[in-house]
Amino acid sequence: MKKAKSDIGVQFGKSSLDDTDARILTELDSNARLSMSELARAVGMSQPSVSERVRKLQAAGTIRGFTIDVDTRAIGYPIRAMVKIRPLPGKLHLVERLIQEQPGFIECDKITGDDPFLARLVVNSIEQMDDVLESLSEHAVTSTAVIKGTSVKRRLPRL
Repeated sequence: MKKAKSDIGVQFGKSSLDDTDARILTELDSNARLSMSELARAVGMSQPSVSERVRKLQAAGTIRGFTIDVDTRAIGYPIRAMVKIRPLPGKLHLVERLIQEQPGFIECDKITGDDPFLARLVVNSIEQMDDVLESLSEHAVTSTAVIKGTSVKRRLPRL
């Protein structure tokens, strides 16, 4: 018996969301600008019912906000990089603050392993990237990989 494509590979845990909530999240992930009326039509509900569902998802913290996806290259930042950052001993909180204050770092996660920070950096030149990394060099060791492309765009996990 041939397995369905979704059954092949690693199996992930099921979400605690019901099918309607999952459809709402999927639609909003595809287009966060949908009006409640459009969302209601897409999921086969009334507008008041879908509005209440969205409010409950927000109150529960499942939906944290509505956002846009901006191509940073289109706004003057053609170079994107992932930077692993390892603070020198005793400098963890200082380095975290420096990352937060540097506008070129558009995202940063705390991770396990030797390098506690993994940051996404956007700059308009290699020289600017050098300047940003140099600003950390007194307090941290960095390892940088320039992003050539994106194989998987940010997406929802299986709901």
